[in-house]
Amino acid sequence: MSARDEILGRIRGAVGPAPAVPPVPRDYDVSGGHITEPMELLADRLRDYAATVFTCAPADLDERLADITRGWRVAVPAQARFAVPGAVRDDPPLPYSDLDAVDAVLTGCAAACADTGTIALDAGPDQGRRALTLIPDRHVCVVHADQVVRSVPELVRRLDPHRPLTFISGPSATSDIELNRVEGVHGPRSLIVVLVDPVGSGSGRR
Repeated sequence: MSARDEILGRIRGAVGPAPAVPPVPRDYDVSGGHITEPMELLADRLRDYAATVFTCAPADLDERLADITRGWRVAVPAQARFAVPGAVRDDPPLPYSDLDAVDAVLTGCAAACADTGTIALDAGPDQGRRALTLIPDRHVCVVHADQVVRSVPELVRRLDPHRPLTFISGPSATSDIELNRVEGVHGPRSLIVVLVDPVGSGSGRR
């Protein structure tokens, strides 16, 4: 018997058998049924995280993206279904130095959670590789209404755990030991989200 086993044995003998632990109740709501307006809540959460939020109808998406990115050099995923004038496709994969030189990256998302204001990426065709959304200083992300779920459990169920997942809650930010906020350390300094809502979508910035 090692000294470790002897010490632990003495502790167990002094403490006695462990008491039975009742199971943790898991009957809380995981559906997000308490959230009645997920798109509005998502916009509020994103604003709380210092993201810029725009809304538009599906038919106005191209025009909205062109307005937001006017004058910028924008990178888009290789297989993205949308683009803006002058966009640079990540095909072949752009070197990191080129990604660092663009003004913004434009992507879609896999899903978004209204309750936490979290956007999930899974490297799908409209999102591209992870480096594409981490290196440029601005990330313009398109979120469609049917991609928005209410709660975190719903978000997890929608995602494939075998894919490379990235969760975004606002612009990249951290604080030093004196609590001074620094943005853009681990990803884009600015997050711009375009919510595409066929019902009740406004025409401007939220």
